[in-house]
Amino acid sequence: MSVRLFLLWLCFLAAPVAADSNAPLPSIAENASELEAKSDFDAKAALKASQDAIDTQVSDYRFMTSTGKLLSFADLRGKPLVLSLIYTSCFHTCPQTIQHLDKVIEKTKEAVGDDSFNVALIGFDVDIDEPGAMRNFGRKQGVNGEGWHLLSADRETIDPLMKELGFVYVPSPRGYDHLIQASILDAEGRIYRQIYGEVFDTQLLVEPMMELVFKRPTPNESVLDDLFNRVRFFCTTYDPRNDAYRFDYSLFLSMIIGASVILSAIWFMIHETVKRNRLRRS
Repeated sequence: MSVRLFLLWLCFLAAPVAADSNAPLPSIAENASELEAKSDFDAKAALKASQDAIDTQVSDYRFMTSTGKLLSFADLRGKPLVLSLIYTSCFHTCPQTIQHLDKVIEKTKEAVGDDSFNVALIGFDVDIDEPGAMRNFGRKQGVNGEGWHLLSADRETIDPLMKELGFVYVPSPRGYDHLIQASILDAEGRIYRQIYGEVFDTQLLVEPMMELVFKRPTPNESVLDDLFNRVRFFCTTYDPRNDAYRFDYSLFLSMIIGASVILSAIWFMIHETVKRNRLRRS
């Protein structure tokens, strides 16, 4: 067999392999699904654990702040608390989640007041998320402002805290697999609501926060303060065009006018009744 015929024969045998090599490669989404399938993370079980944690009283854990000071949950009692769980070596999802949370927090402050609640970020990767890492993370995301607490803790604190919060996470090739979750705690430290997603609707945070701030009087709150807060609750409306909350004075005026009409009607009925009784007596 000549060399030329031998080469042609080899090309013929290789032709089916070459055809297979032109088949489409798996997409990035398919690769991600394959990785997810190899992970031990069960999203349905994680969601159930998260929902089951609602109404749980969170214990008084102690943390180290990003400035190296000790802080416990007891120090944050008396106000609602928005609690978000991150790990600082996450370079995409966690930063985007916190940046969006920051925007919604600002809108929540406009609705209920700047000093009405606290926000805490807790790093759950205890080997990396020490105070310096949390401080750098907060600086990069622009969340070192008033009311924000960037917290670190040891394994003995993180493990039972995650269990109480219903937060499930497992190591994966990407770092950690977990639900993107923010927990709303009431002023006594009880889990009131869970919020999910890298990006979520503003109302999902503002509405429960309004309920906690405006509808639940504090022990030192006067009757007038309680009344004012209830008026603010009923008269604060959501503007979908601007994705913002505002105090609607027209609702307040409508309430006053409605109350005036009712009182006037009651006064008129009483006046007419008294008048008729006098006429009968005379």
